[in-house]
Amino acid sequence: MAHALDKRKLVDHEAPNKSTGIVNGQSSNVLNWDDTRYSWAYPMYKNMLANFWIPNEINMGNDLKQWKQLTDQEQETFKKIIGLLAFLDSIQTDYSGKIADYLTDSSLSALMQVLAFQEVVHNQSYSYVLSTLVDQHEQENIFEYWKYDDILIERNKFITDGYEAFLEEPTVENFLISIVYDVVLEGLFFYAGFAFFYNLARNGKMVSTSTMINYINRDEQIHVSLFARIFNETLNENPEIDRARFHRFVEETFEKAAELEIKWAHHIIGDSFPGIPINDLEDYIYFMANKRCKLLGANKPFEGYSENPLKWLRAYQEVDEGKSDFFEQKSRQYTKVSEDNGFDEL
Repeated sequence: MAHALDKRKLVDHEAPNKSTGIVNGQSSNVLNWDDTRYSWAYPMYKNMLANFWIPNEINMGNDLKQWKQLTDQEQETFKKIIGLLAFLDSIQTDYSGKIADYLTDSSLSALMQVLAFQEVVHNQSYSYVLSTLVDQHEQENIFEYWKYDDILIERNKFITDGYEAFLEEPTVENFLISIVYDVVLEGLFFYAGFAFFYNLARNGKMVSTSTMINYINRDEQIHVSLFARIFNETLNENPEIDRARFHRFVEETFEKAAELEIKWAHHIIGDSFPGIPINDLEDYIYFMANKRCKLLGANKPFEGYSENPLKWLRAYQEVDEGKSDFFEQKSRQYTKVSEDNGFDEL
């Protein structure tokens, strides 16, 4: 039996400021960060604010000089990954806004609004990078890749079908299902592409672009944590829902998602990129799928794969955990673009 999902009221004079639940709860909709239901909400909000960045702060001058030095294959892969990211972050902006309508906790609704803003910034970064490297016509073509690349279409449909089911029938069950697809999107489907950019950076190529990718990666890690908390708390608050069934769904979904990400990895990287052995990248994808399932309270769908096989990626993982800044360990420019060093100087 499906459980209906009610939208949050704009204001409820009879309800407490501190909500009574994530969904179908009571809340006045007045936000007091010192009086919230979930103790982790405010620290997460502060963390999201502390990570604030805008693309125009990053000087793309060196990347522009290096762009023509990349191989044709590197350029093509670069553009395909940007095309994928632009599509996924675009629908993510809209999805996060729609799901916020059903969050009856005002602090979580606020976090979702910040998340949506960050996705807009991510999309700005893709436009910013491409406007630096290619002409307007080619940029427009790259933003159309999702329409005619068969592998992109298959991957994207996997996500959008899960989102559309929630939008068409907003039940608690479809709410939870859509969150699983969100964690696939933000916690797995970006990762072969991220590895490509990080591999360029560790070889001293396109470091400014990779810096932006790293900041996006850092944001997405917080987003994954937020959605995982919402998923787990919703299951806790609704004991009538079959928890075991949803955990099986998580495992099955990530099994399919990992195969799609591996198929994409072969499509964009294959066997010919030095520093990214395709077998290791496959193992890395299985490792990340296991990690995300564990975060959602499910069993690992892939036996083994408990360690990251791409050891050199640890530097970037440590950035996500706030331990260090990989890019500060290397020579890079990070200056705000101004009238003195703007596009006219590139």
